Amino acid sequence: MFGFTQIKRLRSNSVGCVIPAHLICLLLCGAILSPCSWAKNKGDANVRSNRPDPDVLLISVYKDLAENHLQAAQLKADALVESYPNFRLGHLIRGDLLLMHTHPVTSLGGASNASADKLKDLRDEAMVRLKSLSQKPDVDMIPLALLQLREDQKYALVVDAKQSRLYVYQHENGQIKFVTDYYVSQGKLGVNKLKAGDQKTPLGVYYITSRVARAKLPDFYGAGALPINYPNEWDKLNGRSGSGIWLHGTPSDSYSRAPLASDGCVVLTNPDLEKLSLSVEVGKTPVVISDQVEFVNKTKWNAERNAALKMVDGWRSDMESLDAGRVVNNYSRQFKSGLGEDITVWLKKNMPSFQNSKALSIHVRDLTLIRYPGQGDMIVGTFTQDTMMGKTKTTIRKRQYWAREGTQWKIIYEANI
Repeated sequence: MFGFTQIKRLRSNSVGCVIPAHLICLLLCGAILSPCSWAKNKGDANVRSNRPDPDVLLISVYKDLAENHLQAAQLKADALVESYPNFRLGHLIRGDLLLMHTHPVTSLGGASNASADKLKDLRDEAMVRLKSLSQKPDVDMIPLALLQLREDQKYALVVDAKQSRLYVYQHENGQIKFVTDYYVSQGKLGVNKLKAGDQKTPLGVYYITSRVARAKLPDFYGAGALPINYPNEWDKLNGRSGSGIWLHGTPSDSYSRAPLASDGCVVLTNPDLEKLSLSVEVGKTPVVISDQVEFVNKTKWNAERNAALKMVDGWRSDMESLDAGRVVNNYSRQFKSGLGEDITVWLKKNMPSFQNSKALSIHVRDLTLIRYPGQGDMIVGTFTQDTMMGKTKTTIRKRQYWAREGTQWKIIYEANI
């Protein structure tokens, strides 16, 4: 993260104000989106709101300061705190602008009696918000993680921990489309949760498991909570512990929190959580939490998606063949079941009825394929498997974790869910 280390002072009618030198470069070179283009890229979510988008106002304030338009910046800062009275960062910036009318301000948060820790949190929030806007992905790019969603999964949530951003994508007719995104806070000690109490946010693929209404929670959780299924199967297999990881809101006295501020949860502003809740279906909506999201163009996404679909279909075909050698070739030598069984023991235990069957048909449907973050090349697939052996039909819901070994994909964990 960059900071207020290089300062350029601007003057207007003997008023002193400061903008980081690197930020002035971003603003004047057009690297940060204009308020109009930014609002357009955010889709419908904020157009429906009567209040202006706080990120749009923030970037407008900084653009005006970079161009030495102090009065215009002041008006926008006034509008920011009027619309969001508990937005502490907005008040801090507005306070600096007021101080600039009387004397130079040499850093963000120019008041002499301000708490150093609180100032650091607000400075970090300002920089993360502005940096995420300057590095915003093209709306036509797709997160590589979202390879395949089943037909009834209408939305997917993707958290980019490095950018402190949550992206919402809509799924329709097999296509993934950007909807909007939100600033979020994460664990005080960052990501890659390993154990209870480590104040880290987990990396992985999760699902919204329930909704908890505001009325059932202390004020600390704000507008409500959306719990996720941490620890998932992969977390448990790898000895990760803890519980109670939620997407939730902020206390009523705060509009937002610092980028690193929670005990492991993903925290949104209350208005953002309320809007996000409209895109969430319990048990269906995936939440992909990554240390850094990889965005790709549609051509690459289609190629990766087709390769993953072919991978699963190859496993299905080998299962139907009743050829033990072909079947076992889909599984890694590192395979471990939830009970710690290796692949030889697990296959004997789970597929004995196949050995004497002369007719086997397997159909895979309702398939979701998501690249697993923080694990190199790994894909988690969830699907419904319909198996016909003679006149007997069985249906199970299955989850597989595939890892790349050399040039091949192998199943490293599998379970019925």
